[in-house]
Amino acid sequence: MSNSQDRAAIKQAVRDRLMSLEEEALAAAKSHYESYLKDAVMDRRESHDKDEMADARESADLAAAFDAPVYTHQAKIDAIENTDFAPTDIVGPGAVVSFNDRHFVIVTSTARFECDGRTYMGISTQSPIYRAMDGLKAGDTFTHNGREYTLDEVM
Repeated sequence: MSNSQDRAAIKQAVRDRLMSLEEEALAAAKSHYESYLKDAVMDRRESHDKDEMADARESADLAAAFDAPVYTHQAKIDAIENTDFAPTDIVGPGAVVSFNDRHFVIVTSTARFECDGRTYMGISTQSPIYRAMDGLKAGDTFTHNGREYTLDEVM
């Protein structure tokens, strides 16, 4: 496999892993939301005491709290689906970058995740660190929070 094929395979694996993690998170958020929403619905044909009404209201509040994560994870999935992950030499959306022995994928913010033996973290295109390295290439330096970094790899 050539170097460009290796880079494309790595990026595809990272993209696929990112997508599967966000899809799992979305499914969990939807499950929580639906569970609390179900508990919030009271049968209007029956009478209910104050405790039952309070429990239903609490479930409705919890369902509303889980509504935001559903939208957040869906937005992340949309960002992943709509980002070009083709190999590149320039930092931009869809790039995978390495510096300071850490690996990042530029698409949306994420927690750390494992892919093929490497630990990655997603960086949003709105983040200050992304703005500091946007448009740079491997070997270029940038400053973030008063520290200087050198890009080891951009794919």
